[in-house]
Amino acid sequence: MSEVNPFDFNGYLEAERLQVEEALERAVRRIERRDDVTADEAAVIRYGVMGGGKRLRPILCVTAYVASGGCRSASVYDLAASVELVHAYSLMHDDLPCMDDAELRRGRPAAHIEHGAVTAVWGAAKLIPLAAIQALEAARLLGCEEALARSVSKTLMRAAGGGGMVGGQWMDLMGEGRALGPEELDRLHQMKTGALLAASLEVGSVAAEASDKVRTALLEYGSAVGLAFQIVDDILDETSSSEALGKNPSDAQLQKSTYTSLHGLDGAKIRARAEIERALDALVTARIECDELISLAHFVVERGR
Repeated sequence: MSEVNPFDFNGYLEAERLQVEEALERAVRRIERRDDVTADEAAVIRYGVMGGGKRLRPILCVTAYVASGGCRSASVYDLAASVELVHAYSLMHDDLPCMDDAELRRGRPAAHIEHGAVTAVWGAAKLIPLAAIQALEAARLLGCEEALARSVSKTLMRAAGGGGMVGGQWMDLMGEGRALGPEELDRLHQMKTGALLAASLEVGSVAAEASDKVRTALLEYGSAVGLAFQIVDDILDETSSSEALGKNPSDAQLQKSTYTSLHGLDGAKIRARAEIERALDALVTARIECDELISLAHFVVERGR
């Protein structure tokens, strides 16, 4: 694979995104061939997974793998695709009528609008075990011993489950129409958004057999970037239109507590920048010199959607 100038961040982001898209296409094709996935489920899975997006989580996974001493290959992008399968599941379920009741996702009809709510529920739910299989098989192809390959898959599943993303989704639903305090709001988003984003880096570092020091630093980096990502989402919800963001409704319309409602727009911006500083400090502490991770952290707070 061709090398990209590490200081050409936009070039790096686009090259990585294209590699991720190819890996996701491979993953979806494997899913479509499975006997335990119906044609309707396969269709909604393709719709939900291949609908575009920043692909930030898989790019972070690959970047962490390389920063931990691993080498780029098709298999590491296949590993990173497992994280995006979980993320796609979360968006498909978030949009359901029984949750956020969203009609628009990434500028097009939400999965349940296009394929029906029942199909979206079942198809998205199957992405969780399919992501575990994807991670396990990709780790094996990367040369991980069986115990390590299983650890890689378990790392992803822990972040996706009740102690992570799914638990955060539940807390999010329970928080509708109620004013959450600062600690509650942080806890909710550390689980709903931060757990999977941090796991993206942990999955990559575990597969590369990084040292405990490097793994801990990348987890801290991921936790901070994940929180900053959500804060910026809240800022964009308040300052941008549904058309510009490609999604509807906003959290404010759903009567959810947000960082802007809690801290104000300026206060939220200050908090987002502070989280990015925390992320960068974690890299410095562990002496991880990685221009890509530094640029990715800044991208989170500078993005426009």
